[in-house]
Amino acid sequence: MLINLRTSEANKPVVQELTKRLNLGTENVVSRIAFAYSLSKGVKLNLENDLKDSKGKEYKDDILFGKYRDYYIALICQHYNLYKSDKDIGKYIKMHMDHGLTLMNKLFEENKNYSGLDFLLENIERGIEKLEENDVTNDAIIFDEQTRRSRVSNKDYYAGEIKILVGSSFDDEKIYFNLNDTSIHNNAHIAVAGNTGTGKTYFANRLLEQIVSETQEEVNFIFLDFKGITAEDEKANSVFFNKTKTELIKAPYKPFPVNPLSFIDNVNEKNKIMGISKFVDIITSYSNIGKNQQQTLKDATREVFASMKGGQYPSFKEIYDKVMEIEGEKASTLKEILQSLSELDLFETKVDMKNSFLNKNYYMSLSGDLPRNIRFTSVFLIINYIYNTFMNMDNAPIEGKNQGMRYVLLIDEAHVIFKEKKSQDLLEKILREIRSKGVSVVLLSQGIEEFNQPSFDFSSMCETAFLFDIKDKTNLKMMQKFLGIGDKDGQKLKSSMEKIQKYQLVSNLKEFKVGELFKA
Repeated sequence: MLINLRTSEANKPVVQELTKRLNLGTENVVSRIAFAYSLSKGVKLNLENDLKDSKGKEYKDDILFGKYRDYYIALICQHYNLYKSDKDIGKYIKMHMDHGLTLMNKLFEENKNYSGLDFLLENIERGIEKLEENDVTNDAIIFDEQTRRSRVSNKDYYAGEIKILVGSSFDDEKIYFNLNDTSIHNNAHIAVAGNTGTGKTYFANRLLEQIVSETQEEVNFIFLDFKGITAEDEKANSVFFNKTKTELIKAPYKPFPVNPLSFIDNVNEKNKIMGISKFVDIITSYSNIGKNQQQTLKDATREVFASMKGGQYPSFKEIYDKVMEIEGEKASTLKEILQSLSELDLFETKVDMKNSFLNKNYYMSLSGDLPRNIRFTSVFLIINYIYNTFMNMDNAPIEGKNQGMRYVLLIDEAHVIFKEKKSQDLLEKILREIRSKGVSVVLLSQGIEEFNQPSFDFSSMCETAFLFDIKDKTNLKMMQKFLGIGDKDGQKLKSSMEKIQKYQLVSNLKEFKVGELFKA
């Protein structure tokens, strides 16, 4: 099967310009590299939305891929689970070729001193490293007793009943959720799924309002908004912010009130090495830096920590300056991300030794204008910091039937943040371990398939799940899995989802009828 391929009209001059600038061979070689570069990003493109016009440079597939044609076709088949004779293979190749050309053009436009050889060496090195990669543990860094006493204060817990109104039946019977009642629920983790505009976020805000109110403000929260709050949403949320005394932090205009580097133990040498390795791993995971740059970052961080006096912690600016000292002026992905983290002032440089920020409520909004890798890195530095901080506290005891509660970690757009295996492993550890510390994790997502990853079913770790209207509501098995219910209640769930309207939902709530529709 011979496939004729054409780039988009917009990418025709891009191929010519990149061929001239990269000096890596003819135009078909640059397009071949672009195709592979796009695939290396791990993204799955959509034939309906991402397929561009075919008015640009034309190639036959044997010219584009040379004698390795079968290998390149195999890559597409593997990526999209296609058979080698699938009629759409050419379209998928074209999409990734155009996507890669666009990415490369942007990269070289933004890095004028970056050569074709730099690009090849960095990306080939990165590919080899993926084959040799040793995972850094996602375990919390536990301080020794002396360090814990000086560094970590046990946040007060609330051990009374936390009873939350979540909705009403169509007969106006009020439906309550006993969040911390261990005789009903094994944990206080919550999964909420629903399309935009179904009432999912409004529902989450009411949950937080009631948790703060019911606990006399002893239980605090952080709402991590990965997509960024709009001016319209900010206005709509003003009552929620006022009621809960929530401080809105709009990155990059206001720094988050912690230095995330302070999860690193600067007293115990073994813990310090583990902490620095974990920090490097977080930066690596969401910025795709190569092995040499990882080592540079590790060396720079160690040197800067060694220069700190009196238990002080470095800033991102100090680490960036040290990397500049080691690497010189040559452009690199590592410098780019460290420069952004230092110049944007996303975090405080001072260290809150007693973690007083945990006694306030925060809404952390990461602007969509921030580079994607900066948003990912920032979110995971915050999540990792909170996880490590609570894991160094004493367990929150169960008094009577009530689990002592300290905090709520709410993560919006969870399906975007926890796509990758490494981040899924971190979330799994958090869900398993942090509940004994009195922390409830609330995950918001637009769909349910994101919760059911091949390696781990997140919804199984969230004792309570709330399901609003979703796109794929014909997939009964997936909905049953999300709610953790069997075939006995499946037909009731099917009937409910066929009738569901805005501000209506179903749940596996043990205090109500499983799978039955109710008003949020």
